[in-house]
Formats: sequence, C-alpha cells, structure tokens
Amino acid sequence: SPLADSLRALKANAAKLDRIAVFSDDIRDGIKGHVFEHTAKGFISGKPGLEESIKFGIVASCKHPQVQYGKVNYSKKPWAAQPWQTITYCECHDNHVLWDKLSLSAGDAPEEERKEMYRLALSIVLSSQGISFLHAGSEFIRTKKGVENSYNSPDSINAIDWNLKTMNNDMFEYVKALVQMRKEHPAFRMKTAAAIAANLRFLDKLPGGVVAYTIEGAKAGDKWKKILVCFNGSDTVQTVSAGSNNWFSFIRDNRVISPASVKGKISLQPRSCSIFYTQ
Repeated sequence: SPLADSLRALKANAAKLDRIAVFSDDIRDGIKGHVFEHTAKGFISGKPGLEESIKFGIVASCKHPQVQYGKVNYSKKPWAAQPWQTITYCECHDNHVLWDKLSLSAGDAPEEERKEMYRLALSIVLSSQGISFLHAGSEFIRTKKGVENSYNSPDSINAIDWNLKTMNNDMFEYVKALVQMRKEHPAFRMKTAAAIAANLRFLDKLPGGVVAYTIEGAKAGDKWKKILVCFNGSDTVQTVSAGSNNWFSFIRDNRVISPASVKGKISLQPRSCSIFYTQ
C-alpha cells in the first residue's frame, strides 16, 4: 500500500478501526508455535517462555496490569482498545491446520498425547476473552494430510471428511460443551477492557508451562460467582493452589465431568485444561 503505516489497517492500529476485529497471531503462535517454522513448538507442546503470550491472548490483546508485555512473543504493548477487536484463534484456512502442525512439531509424541495438546489448544481459544474463532472441522480433528497451502489442492485435501466426526466424536462433544459454556457464561466474553482488567486476575508464582487465572463471575454478570481456569502446557503433572474456596469442577484435565468439590492444592495433568467455579 502507498499509505503510511500510521494510516493502514495494521494490527498495531486495530484500536483505531470502527467495529473491525483483527486476527491475533500472538495467541495463535503462542498456542501452537511459529506458523512458518513447521517444527516450532508452542505452549501446548511444551515450549517454555510462552506463558505471557498466552496471558496476552486470554485478555484479548487489551491492557492488563499483570501481563508482562516485554515477554509477549510479538506485541510489546496492547493493540486492542476493547476485547471485541481481537479474534482469538489457533488455526484457519491459511497454513497448516492444527492437527497437521502438531504432527510436524510434536510428531515424536504418541497420538493420544497430541490429542491432549489439541484439546488444550481449543480450550484456550474458547475460554479466552475476545471473539473465539474455530476453523471448520477443527472440532473433530480436521486434517489436510500435511498440505500447508491448499488453495490449489483438490477435494481430497480440502473437503471436510465427515467420517472424522464419527471417529473423533469425543472431541466433538468436548468442543460442543466448551461452546455451550461460552454461550451461557458472560464471564468468558466480557464486553470491555476495563471489565477484564477489574475481574480477571492471573495467579502468580506458578511453575513453568502453567497459566491459571480467576474471574469474578458475579461482577461480570455470571451465575458462576467465581471461576478458576488452569492450563498446563508442560509434559509433567503440576500443582496450583486454589486457596480456601470450595470449587466445583466443570472441566477436569480436558474432560467435562460431573461437578465435584475441590479445594486447596489442585493437580493438573500434562497438556490439560481444567475449569472450576463457585456457586
């Protein structure tokens, strides 16, 4: 474009745009690894040092007092004025789909472990602030058979294989539950940056590879009074302190379970998401 950068619709200028959202490469590559470096790992596959990039994505690229911007992968300052200016995602039609990316970057891990990474990735997308975006078929582990840029590929690569929905129905049901959670609980889609800064607080002094935070659900208009979200991107069991609250589980280690009461120390399985609430 002949326009100066200050006048162009760049990510850095997202706050100036009128009701237009920007895809966040910060959270995309934070989750799964650099999109153009095929073997690069991300938070879900155990790369260290990406916790602040995940936190930046959780708050939808908005200003938050607990995000250390100097450690965010690409953006060293917030670029969204409000959460609806950020599209939170980890895959789309461009580049490798998530499953193919994991096959390249974490192919040494057993398939079942890669599926846990996959669940963790979509858990982060669907529990973060901003606008959640899912690539068609990602809810049942879509693959393009390793083809990165499939604009000129035949239907054998680009068509959605509906057999995968049968084969991976457990993944489909998990994503369906996350979507329903997001619809029913406004705490996961707060409307202003000020509300996010006031109601979402990250836990500190956590082990490497772990990001955890609480949301004051009642203050965000949610029927869950308080919410605790924990992500463990490492390959070992980790522990977080949940304080004295009596929490009920909604998701435990990438699985939707019947509510069970927990308090104090909570163990997190590798490559997992856990979501708790108080009534």
